[in-house]
Amino acid sequence: MSAAVFSSADSIVDAHHHIWRFDRTPWLKGPPVPRIFGEYAALRRDYLIDEFMRDCKAAGVTQSVYVQINVAPGDEVEEVEWVDSVAQRSGMPNAITAYANLSDVRVAETLDAQLRYSRVKAIRQQLHWHANPQYRFANSPDLFNDPGWRHGLAEVARRGLAFELQVFPSQLEAATLLVQDFPAVHFILIHAGMLEDRSLSGWQQWQAAMFELARLPNVSVKLSGLGTFLRACHEQGWRDVVVQTVDCFGPQRCMFGSNFPIESLWTSYTDLIKVFKRCLTGYTRHEQSAILSGTARRVYGL
Repeated sequence: MSAAVFSSADSIVDAHHHIWRFDRTPWLKGPPVPRIFGEYAALRRDYLIDEFMRDCKAAGVTQSVYVQINVAPGDEVEEVEWVDSVAQRSGMPNAITAYANLSDVRVAETLDAQLRYSRVKAIRQQLHWHANPQYRFANSPDLFNDPGWRHGLAEVARRGLAFELQVFPSQLEAATLLVQDFPAVHFILIHAGMLEDRSLSGWQQWQAAMFELARLPNVSVKLSGLGTFLRACHEQGWRDVVVQTVDCFGPQRCMFGSNFPIESLWTSYTDLIKVFKRCLTGYTRHEQSAILSGTARRVYGL
């Protein structure tokens, strides 16, 4: 692996970002509560495609992937319809990760309605559970072992959609068995496995679990959300996570994601790109290109 400098002229795919309408997003509109990314008053407003494009275009981003934002129950098809209409007008986003409750007996109906929009390429249902209630999203640490939920995942598989996997390191061992049980599904591990505990034991648990997951060919990784627990954007905090993840999975299975506008709580888009590129300076130009654009284009069919 020889160092290379990635030219500012090369394009980037942002494989993980959001846009939202404040009045259609209950968790933003409702009373503030403790959340995984801390205090979020600055997010309690519209964040629309024009603002996102202003944020990302100057940094060299040419394509993007929208990821669902937990709209009101029953609005998951309307969410896709709205994002697709935005894309038709603006040219971004270029792919959509939609939400579906895989435990719902009507999940097939929901998926079919979402697939009327060709930009839908993946499904995310957040599964992360933590002993700390502030970091907890799912009701249990092993929802993905429930037979009803797995039936829903089989419906995802039948439609050729990817599944975006969001879990903590403590869940990765069980999640690896899930990935193994569904070899026809391409799984996308979000936020590099959500390393929250940076103690020696926490780091070792994450690293060992990532190594085992990387043995399976039907999984790729988003290098995204790297500031979530640090609540900061700097090379010192990000580089080791990026390098360890790329060393486990290889550049051809890793992709960049900004996690904007969440990361705007502690950084600008331009500074985020600068820090991320500095984390990649040990890789060849070809390897950098895979991480910054090639993997996402392949995985999402851009």
